[in-house]
Amino acid sequence: MKIELLSTFLEVSRTLHVRVAAENLFLTQAAVSARIKQLEEELGVQLFDRSHKRLKLTPEGHRLGRHANEMLTLWQKTKLDVGIAQSNSTQLFVGSMTSIWDIVLQDWLQKIHRNLDDVCLYTHTYSAPELRKQIQTRLIDIAFLFEPPYSEEVITEKVATVPLHLVSTSENSDINALENFITVDYGESVNAQFQRFFDDQITPWHHMSQPKMALNFILEAGGCAFLPRQLCFEHLRKKKLFMVENSPTFEREVFAAFLAKNQKLATIEDALQVFPYIRS
Repeated sequence: MKIELLSTFLEVSRTLHVRVAAENLFLTQAAVSARIKQLEEELGVQLFDRSHKRLKLTPEGHRLGRHANEMLTLWQKTKLDVGIAQSNSTQLFVGSMTSIWDIVLQDWLQKIHRNLDDVCLYTHTYSAPELRKQIQTRLIDIAFLFEPPYSEEVITEKVATVPLHLVSTSENSDINALENFITVDYGESVNAQFQRFFDDQITPWHHMSQPKMALNFILEAGGCAFLPRQLCFEHLRKKKLFMVENSPTFEREVFAAFLAKNQKLATIEDALQVFPYIRS
């Protein structure tokens, strides 16, 4: 099966429109239709229901979609690995939740670049369930998560303990009278700490999935949130943000997960050795 057939299928399944998919792929509509028809003939199934004005995925199309992304990722990994083989470099595929990139991984990438010049990095963001699956299927070499997978095949190492401080755009905020409080999703352990301390005394203004999203929001609209200090250090220094007095400091642990049986195990361990460990 040709890779371009799968990539075309994914674009059509995303847009559900041949013309739009053709424009996005810089192809003619006839070329896109021909690729989809060829893929259907190879698989022996119909992938799209064309009986309506707008395309609709068939059950077989939905099933293919679940596999197509993984197949394309594996092909990309293979292509990159073969491409760097002659340079004596080791390719390291790293996956992480978006919020962990913002908190700790940017500095780690710089340290690898400076200290491990024989390592070629390939990075991507995933949800926590996707990360666990990508590790098990060997599509990535290291996954960074808040809650690690529990498997005999997977090694888990704590690489950071990130303190979360309550910061506000108001200089004299009172812990007992917080205004415009934004909650950030740091996972169940932090949620439990928050509930124990505040005991439903605070009604959040908004709920946000990423700390950087919450930071940008309160800088623009005003308010307060629990944020990693390193993420808002510059704003504290410039007095655009202020620490809320007498507020608790919560902690969020970050874990690295990788397969115990991995041909790149030595490289993975070297990469984690230069991790900028953060302590509260």
